[in-house]
Order: sequence, then C-alpha cells, then structure tokens
Amino acid sequence: MEVARVSSSLRCSICSNKGVKSAIVVTDPESGEIICSNCGIVISQNTEDNTRPEWRYFGSEGGGENNRNRTGMPTSLARHDKGLATIIGRTDRDASGNKIHASIRSKMERLKVWDFRTGTHDSTNRNLIQAFNELDKLKDKLGLPAAVIERTAYIYRKARQRGLVRGRTIEGILTAAIYIACRDLGVPKTLKEVAATNSIRLKTLSRCYRTLVTKLDISTPPVIDPMKCIVKVANNADLNENTKRQAMDVMDNLTKKEISAGKNPMGLAATVLYVSSLKTGENKTQTDIADAAGITEVTLRNRFKDLKDQLPELNN
Repeated sequence: MEVARVSSSLRCSICSNKGVKSAIVVTDPESGEIICSNCGIVISQNTEDNTRPEWRYFGSEGGGENNRNRTGMPTSLARHDKGLATIIGRTDRDASGNKIHASIRSKMERLKVWDFRTGTHDSTNRNLIQAFNELDKLKDKLGLPAAVIERTAYIYRKARQRGLVRGRTIEGILTAAIYIACRDLGVPKTLKEVAATNSIRLKTLSRCYRTLVTKLDISTPPVIDPMKCIVKVANNADLNENTKRQAMDVMDNLTKKEISAGKNPMGLAATVLYVSSLKTGENKTQTDIADAAGITEVTLRNRFKDLKDQLPELNN
C-alpha cells in the first residue's frame, strides 16, 4: 500500500475560508482522491496519477526492466471503436526526436486522412459515433457514474445489433437505454427527468423503453430504492443532515412494515422528508419539497394522509 503524498497545487476552500493556514492537501494514489488533512473533505475524485510509470507487468516470469509492457487507455464500450483504434499524431518528428523528411511527412498526412475516412466509412461506426457523442453530453447533464455509462453503451450496442434503432431516433433509443441502466444499477432517475434532460417527449421515451425491455428481454427492478430517493430530494430541497437522518429512520420503519410497497418512491421520499422537516423545524413548505421531488402538492398531501393513518407516531 502506498503512502498518500502531499499536493501543493490545491487548497481546501472550507479551511481557507475559516482562516486555517496549516491545512495540508494530500493525494491518495490507491483511491485517486485528493483529501484535506484537516477537515477530511474529499476535494477531488478519480484523479490521474502522473508520477508513476504507465506500465505494469502481469507475467509469471517476474517483472524486470526488460519486461515492462506499455499500456494505453482502458477499453470502453462507450467509444465507437472501444478505444482500440490508433491515431496518427500531428508531430513532425520521429521517435528519436529527429525531424521527419518532407516526403515522408506528406505520406503520413495522406495516411492520416485515409485513416479518418475509413474509420467513419461504415454506417455502423457513424451511428455509434453519433450516439456515444450524445451519451457523453448526457453524462454531464445527468451526473451519471461510469458504470451507468458502460451499461448504457452495452444496451445500445445490443439494440443496434438487433436492428431496433432502425425506424426510431438515436436519441430515443439512447435515452431509454440510460433509463434502463439507471434502474438496473439503482441510480434514482425518473422517466420524466431523463426525458426532460434530452428534450424528448415522455410518450416517445416510454415507447422506446417498452421496446427495449420487450425485444432484448431485459429484467429491471420494479421500483427505485426509496432510501436513495431521500438523499436526492433532500439535496434538491437543500435540507440539513439532521432532517435526512430522521427521514431515513422513518423510511426504514416504513420498509420494515411493508407500507412502502406499491407506492411511488419519489412521492414517498418527499412525504417522509416533509414530515421530518416539520419535526426538525426547517422552514420548508410543501411546494418546495414537491418541486424538488418532481411531484405535485396534491400527491404529497394524499401520501401524508395515508402515512398518518398507518403510522400513528407521525402525529406527534
């Protein structure tokens, strides 16, 4: 295990605002996180470690200086060529640093043009390039983790292989694949939220979702975990940690008594958070929490009445 090293280029904003000058920012090479040594907050995640060589040896003969196999970027299904293609560089020097002759350089320029043309000559590659460029944009808009992106790319490739994209829009099939991946991996994203992010009609997205689930024989979880919905709604409504903890305790009680079965997880999470905010004294109205959860105030009030009848302790 490697020891975390000190990073001098970053500073913790929380400790700096408090006037703490002795706060040291360290980098953990194993987890790739940049951490403040004073308050423990994670400043950045998944950082690249440029201090170590980019080769590793996994052979059985022992790794030595002559057995270092260089590695490139990892393969990914979210790239049209899976990250296995080569790119002809723009440099005018060879590997030894010597300047390339003009005739050879002209030949390399022609090879570069044909390399680009052959990569987009196939209709399948053009389709995948367009789809995964759109996926890269939606990744930032929705804040999706890498596992969801890989799962989405796998589902889209499968749909493309079965011919399900023909006659439908790339955006519709891709957005439906994102929603399926979120459901499969437990990421709390609603169908309405995913549709609004990519500016697709909810009816069109629902039709594409049913097509993928039926044709590809995909089994998704019936509902999203309500406990994850609590964190999402609480962050959108800017609720404090005490309210979140109380809401999680109430939700755990609802799950144990099987009261949450068959109910909309977003509506249930919003109602539990509203009850918890009343207990903790936070100044949050039903409109604030309903907007944060993407539901109506009527849904929140109806769910609140049901919970009061089934859980008498909420009346206190």
